[in-house]
Amino acid sequence: MNPNLLTRDALTHFAAENRESFEQELKTLVEIPSVSADPAHQADVRRCAEAARALFERHGGKAEILETSGNPFVHGWFGEDPSHPTITVYNHMDVQPANEPEWTAEPFSFVVDGDTYRGRGSTDDKGPAVTAFFGALAARRAGVPLNIHFLWETEEEIGSPSFASGLNLHQARLKTDAIVVSDTVWITRGKPSTPAGLRGLKGFRLTLETADHDLHSGVVGGAARNPLAELIKVVAAMMDGETGKVKIPGFYDEVVKPSKQELEEWANAGFSVETFKKDHMITGMRTEDPLKVMKRVWGRPTMEVHGVVGGYTGPGIKSAVPPRAEVKLSCRLVPAMDEQKTIERIRNFVAKHFPDVQFHEEHGLAPFSGHVTGPYAEAIKDAYRFAFDAPCSFTREGGSIGAVKTMEDLLGCQVFFLGLSLPSHGYHAPNENYDWEQARGGMAAFAHYFETVSSIKN
Repeated sequence: MNPNLLTRDALTHFAAENRESFEQELKTLVEIPSVSADPAHQADVRRCAEAARALFERHGGKAEILETSGNPFVHGWFGEDPSHPTITVYNHMDVQPANEPEWTAEPFSFVVDGDTYRGRGSTDDKGPAVTAFFGALAARRAGVPLNIHFLWETEEEIGSPSFASGLNLHQARLKTDAIVVSDTVWITRGKPSTPAGLRGLKGFRLTLETADHDLHSGVVGGAARNPLAELIKVVAAMMDGETGKVKIPGFYDEVVKPSKQELEEWANAGFSVETFKKDHMITGMRTEDPLKVMKRVWGRPTMEVHGVVGGYTGPGIKSAVPPRAEVKLSCRLVPAMDEQKTIERIRNFVAKHFPDVQFHEEHGLAPFSGHVTGPYAEAIKDAYRFAFDAPCSFTREGGSIGAVKTMEDLLGCQVFFLGLSLPSHGYHAPNENYDWEQARGGMAAFAHYFETVSSIKN
């Protein structure tokens, strides 16, 4: 191994030398509209997997497309020496839809604006994936004695429905000593943070039908039931819309409060309510207290209303009583909560108090409790400090990554996080972007991480 190629100066030079190549590879991937939620883009998802495989082959690695019962995933690697440890980096190649009218440029056209890269998937999660890839190239050039594997999924944005069966099918070739995920968001620029936990997700729908067609409100109003109004009443019975508090009996029973040490880490993470509101373009908050905001986003479960369907929504008013209505909801679950217990509590509450309402369970993702001690966790902290000249805080992630717990359970190794995205990058938002500062630092962080973990004895 040549440690001279892994100094900060050497890695800065490596990044500058490879910037054009990095941008070209990211452009290739971003300009493929790999929207897993839209069946019309099924061929694009496959095309993206093929492009990802070709990326490895162009740069001297090996790769294969592994089939599942749904979308495939890409397995790429550098090195296959059985005497060396193996580390796997997880990312996903599928993206959210990009149908928001606020886009200022074609979402699947890669735009370079100085040090900013714009386009759907640029930060979630193709930019971090390509960054980690170039970090691996730097480590390989320095001769780091490590087998570096990559697992790139193509259905993370739809809850990874085929991921577990795919891992089971290909388990033998995916054996690894540890996994590092690069699909998380810092609290603010300049202060690295990494999750010590992820919230889970459980979706459900409520429907009610009381007639078979629109009814004239002047003829039947006051006598006919209004399913839209009744479902609004159901939602109000389940949660307080002003405070967000869930009223379902037992909903909070399994919640474990953050420890004193966790709260200290959160307080040092650089969180600012003002920045939070600016990054997410929020005009109203339930609380302006920083610690309360962090507790609500990271340490508390939620119930959210995502959509109400029913009645007339065109210009003006149509004075009709709608025949049917639907409300779409989900809960974010914190570690120690059981998704099936939670959904059964909600189902039983609705059945008891509103027996006419139909309950439809949707997909779920289990919450995840991360790891903050041990050599791999220390290697993450060291990589951030090395690359970004700042200590790393262990926080939590308010979102969900379905593949994480699945990988721990099925591959039998711990999962850690070395994310690079920022709130201002616009995860799932119009005008999504990534930037060279995070990419350059991320390459150094991953190269240093690979060097460090190559000496860990399992």
